[in-house]
Amino acid sequence: MRIDGYRFVGAPTRRLMQAWAKRDASSWDAIPWTPVRGSLDAIRVALISSAAIVRRGDASFDQDGERADPWWGDPTHRVLPREVGTGDVRVDHLHIDTGPGAQDLDCLLPLRRLDELVEGRVVGSSASRHYSFMGYILEPTRLLRETAPRIVEGLRADAVDLALLVPV
Repeated sequence: MRIDGYRFVGAPTRRLMQAWAKRDASSWDAIPWTPVRGSLDAIRVALISSAAIVRRGDASFDQDGERADPWWGDPTHRVLPREVGTGDVRVDHLHIDTGPGAQDLDCLLPLRRLDELVEGRVVGSSASRHYSFMGYILEPTRLLRETAPRIVEGLRADAVDLALLVPV
């Protein structure tokens, strides 16, 4: 099944984004893969979702700023505790269909599936904190300089061995 990543944007935005993706395709080969050290059944895993998931009561991602400037995306992140569930969150992403995530958080942040891997002793443990950011960032400078280092600080503080990106 082919997924249309531009389904929720208009035709002009679709054409521009497709041209931008083709222009930047050369950088896709430079993914800094790092091998997992140690046995999977001994590692601590954290999840990082690009779905703009927010725990109820926490500050929203800036949708008004994005509506005013469709080329801008909120470069901040939110911290989500391991115990968070579907009814505890909302999805603030303007570029995806948020309905499935509202019905089952695991399609955007598979914490219950991770719990099953821990229970089955496939992985050692789930981190106490997981993360979400808005995946529609056309200018990633602030995301890379400010947000990513803050997430890395949290991962290190929680002694995370493996972070899995859950893209939307």
